[in-house]
Amino acid sequence: MAEAFHDIAQENPDRPDVVALIEASDAYSLERYPPEGHFGTDVVGLASPDVAFLVARRHGKAEGCGAVKWLADGTAELKRLFVSEAARGLGLGRRIMARLEAIAAARGVTTLYLETGPLNTEAVAMYRRRGYVECGPFADYAVNPYSLFMTRNLTGKPSNEG
Repeated sequence: MAEAFHDIAQENPDRPDVVALIEASDAYSLERYPPEGHFGTDVVGLASPDVAFLVARRHGKAEGCGAVKWLADGTAELKRLFVSEAARGLGLGRRIMARLEAIAAARGVTTLYLETGPLNTEAVAMYRRRGYVECGPFADYAVNPYSLFMTRNLTGKPSNEG
């Protein structure tokens, strides 16, 4: 049975162990994609008022994170969803996503977007299991070979994207 995580809570991303987790996320991305294919939001961006940033801790240690960024059109984007190598396979990514989706829904958001890389096959499979479907670029993104854009309608209605 998977070990329980004691806490998933909104935190400031500038704590040293969280910064280390974000750096691990960057390293993971840069192992798979060139710098021009890396779109990770930095700590300053994650601390902005238009972002809710969550950290998952096990025994006090930051093991996962994720954020939701509020977009001007009333939609939102999931950002920086990452689980440490030590905590993969425990369902933590799904728990963080569910919490982010609930935060967005409570704010009245009906459409969530995300940008990921096509080589992040485990993440893409999880997103699809959670009801995300492929769509075109959104917000300030442009078509590029390193991005896969996905969306989910939080109302339960089928998405007309994709």
